[in-house]
Amino acid sequence: MSKYEQDILSTVNLHGRVSVLDLARILQVSDQTVRRIVKPMVEDGRLSKVHGALVSTQNVLDPPFIARMSQNRAAKVAIANAVAQWIPDGSAIAIDTGSTSGFVAQALRGRKNLTVVTNSAFIAATLSMEEGNRVFMAGTQLRNHDGAAFDRAAYDVIAGVSVQTAVLSASLVHPVRGFMVYDQCEADMALAMTDIAERTFMAVDSTKFSDADNTPALRLPELAAHDLIVTDRRPPPAYRALPGKAELLIADGPATAGSGSRS
Repeated sequence: MSKYEQDILSTVNLHGRVSVLDLARILQVSDQTVRRIVKPMVEDGRLSKVHGALVSTQNVLDPPFIARMSQNRAAKVAIANAVAQWIPDGSAIAIDTGSTSGFVAQALRGRKNLTVVTNSAFIAATLSMEEGNRVFMAGTQLRNHDGAAFDRAAYDVIAGVSVQTAVLSASLVHPVRGFMVYDQCEADMALAMTDIAERTFMAVDSTKFSDADNTPALRLPELAAHDLIVTDRRPPPAYRALPGKAELLIADGPATAGSGSRS
């Protein structure tokens, strides 16, 4: 594989979808050069091409973790700060592998003496080096696109812990089906974390509210009356059934840590 091929593949896998013109700008070559290089890559299945854009075949539905961390960043920071306001020093928390959960972990660096269990290498690394914290990394084998573990060891570690709060995220929110994910292992992990927690916080930014045709088929556990949904905007009218039994908290903005308005 040539250097240009490797650079193109890495860039597309990182972003999930990139136009030919954007690739040419990033690599500082002509768009004709990009088209010439990617033609055999599309033919042999390393990339997919749709309407002038190149699409990753690594994971089309759920872009790699670092790319997702950069999407709707300000909203995710606001949500993370709002969630962190509800978690005092000395808390025990289970945190899943979502990109918004990654921002929650960063916001929690201001807390002291936390006990954290997570199946995310990113979140474990973020919180494990804070003095006074105890962090349990659940699992041994990590997925290559987000550093998350879903092997048997991950579930065993989660099941052996008791926490006050579980922080979960979702790939999409459907107006009828509720909070959804793409993979069965993610649904199973969400259930495992809610089982060990006294309360669940569902942290989802407003871009996740969609009734699109590619809605994932797997539903997350239903939230209870003492649970909390934290998002950055009031959901559209089609979502009037939300929050159901749970409470809805709208994060006011990225500049105010822990701010939010209840509904």
